[in-house]
Amino acid sequence: MASDVAGVVLAAGAGTRLRPLTRARPKPLCPVGDRPLVDHAIDRLRAATAAVAVNVHHGRAQLEPHLAALGVHVSVEVGEALGTAGALGALRPWIDGRAVVVLNGDTWTDAPVAALLDGWDGERTRLLLAGADPGGPRPKLCGALLPWSEVADLAAEPSGLWELRWGRAEAEGRLERLAVPATFADCGTPAAYLAANLAWSGGATVVGEGATVLGAAVRSVVWPGEVVGAGEHLVDAIRYGAGRTVLVRP
Repeated sequence: MASDVAGVVLAAGAGTRLRPLTRARPKPLCPVGDRPLVDHAIDRLRAATAAVAVNVHHGRAQLEPHLAALGVHVSVEVGEALGTAGALGALRPWIDGRAVVVLNGDTWTDAPVAALLDGWDGERTRLLLAGADPGGPRPKLCGALLPWSEVADLAAEPSGLWELRWGRAEAEGRLERLAVPATFADCGTPAAYLAANLAWSGGATVVGEGATVLGAAVRSVVWPGEVVGAGEHLVDAIRYGAGRTVLVRP
């Protein structure tokens, strides 16, 4: 486990495309399989470093106590969300000279963070991508590794990493793309979120802790504590938020 690397999970977004699910929970707290999305990202980072931070803005009232129980450093963005680069700018005193691995808290993947660190020269920015074509039109970003030199002068103001850092690094030949075989879902829409759960389960319905299925649930997700009644037959559906249901159709 690396002591000179910090890990950051970006979890401040509003999750508007995932509505109506995100009216019940912030997107990073929506469960995939046996735990929330943000927990998956934290677990991936903790396989490489013990130093993990998570930024929050939208849904912070639910996120902060959850993250406190996990023992991670929490960076609260007040007023407005700071974007990917601004989030690192706000965390500069905590990162404190270390390289940083950045993960999106709203994606689910099994791509290993260790691949970013393996053979790294300590100077170049690396992007970890799922699939065989790292230069494709819709890259599946599973994580990024930035040296401290790319973080040291970032400001805590709304800004993006591609605009401020990655575009220039690519133009200067300092950006590496690493392609790995991995499962990936961005969970941006209810359909993608359902697909992520079914990928996690191997196609079986995912039933959360404390949930009860008295009827039938096929290729579906039942959130923790929810109930599927005896007369119900859910297919390609998400039962969430006090008995509400989203049906996913082609």
